[in-house]
Amino acid sequence: MIKIMEYGQVPNTEIFARMQPKMNVEQIVSDIIENVKQNGDKAVKEYCLKFDKANLDSLLVSPAEMEEAKALVEPEFFDILKKAAENIRLFHEKQKRNSFIINDQPGIVMGQKVIPMDKAGLYVPGGTAAYPSTVLMDAIPAKIAGVKEVVMVTPPNAEGKVNPYILAAAQVAGVDKIFKTGGAQAVAALAFGTESIPKVDKIVGPGNAFVAEAKKQVYGIVSIDMIAGPSEILIVADGKSNPRHVAADLLSQAEHDVMASAVLVTDCMDFARTVQAELEVQIPLLERARIARASIDDNGKIIVADTLDAAIEIANEIAPEHLELCVDNPFDYLDAIRHAGSIFMGRNCPEALGDYFAGPNHTLPTSGTARFSSPLSVDDFVKKTQYTYFTRDALAAVAKDVYTFATKEGLTAHAKSAIIRTEGEA
Repeated sequence: MIKIMEYGQVPNTEIFARMQPKMNVEQIVSDIIENVKQNGDKAVKEYCLKFDKANLDSLLVSPAEMEEAKALVEPEFFDILKKAAENIRLFHEKQKRNSFIINDQPGIVMGQKVIPMDKAGLYVPGGTAAYPSTVLMDAIPAKIAGVKEVVMVTPPNAEGKVNPYILAAAQVAGVDKIFKTGGAQAVAALAFGTESIPKVDKIVGPGNAFVAEAKKQVYGIVSIDMIAGPSEILIVADGKSNPRHVAADLLSQAEHDVMASAVLVTDCMDFARTVQAELEVQIPLLERARIARASIDDNGKIIVADTLDAAIEIANEIAPEHLELCVDNPFDYLDAIRHAGSIFMGRNCPEALGDYFAGPNHTLPTSGTARFSSPLSVDDFVKKTQYTYFTRDALAAVAKDVYTFATKEGLTAHAKSAIIRTEGEA
């Protein structure tokens, strides 16, 4: 049963408690990465056989397999994918940045170019739950950014087939190439390249502890979006909220993983007890009841605050991945929220709406990292390059200042390179 406590009874560091992996994930992942780095496709196929029980001739999803998957997906679901994709595109189009140029001084031109990455790698889970929504959320911003080639990796089943709904989402989102591999070996293949799988510039997307560790270890060889932990939801709700709705929203995250965290912060003890009881009604009805039960019992909490303002401050201290504001006039509190991955406003905005359909991205910072990081966006798939141009006269006007600055740092060659152009003939 979920725990109820008054704020102050538990240290903030324990609010989103985590179960630590018992095995040495770091060393296992390091060995996998080195094997893939040395042996390429051969190593990747061996891991597919070992972990996915799939004996693959080719890692690449073929056009025939795409057509086969398309035939398996209901037309109604294709329509839903297209509607969701359009919402995601409309939101992320607003994130596009423009290059700029400054030339308001004689003889000086400066600017910044916004340049899309050449290749992006998308990791899409395909184990206990397959996520076509992740395909849309990761691929569409990359396409809007102008990435030349979007490459997706996702684990196959024992028959060597990829979930047809994932392939349908990839078609809708415009993914260029899809490879049948998952886990740390897929991350390694994207980072270093193999005979089949191209080396990419950035790897994005969620995964288990092995995927997260692999992303951590290849960072610097490639860029990554974030090291995402287990899923989190924090709901700030007043006593007028519907306890059935709030309980359902808590369970929408608890069913993800036994390490997921679901937290309610309320200013009403009676409401807290009602939600606690409602969770016990709803959990047995879930298909993933075992997972939700472990998550709620081990990591779930209901925190009772003195006021809603205090509840907001608790939310800021925790910096959750998903934050629901189940209160009257939620926009009155929006400016007070400083740290959250994504905010769901009001009593009719379940977090699941954001997971699938509304438009804002669902790849979000976890484990308190919303204090300093942001949701996946178009910005993740571009880089900025600066440029500077000075005429000889423009340089001459500032060369002495540059010379003096450089000498204060003891870098006389720097100083000389600035002043030498103003001496003698051009």
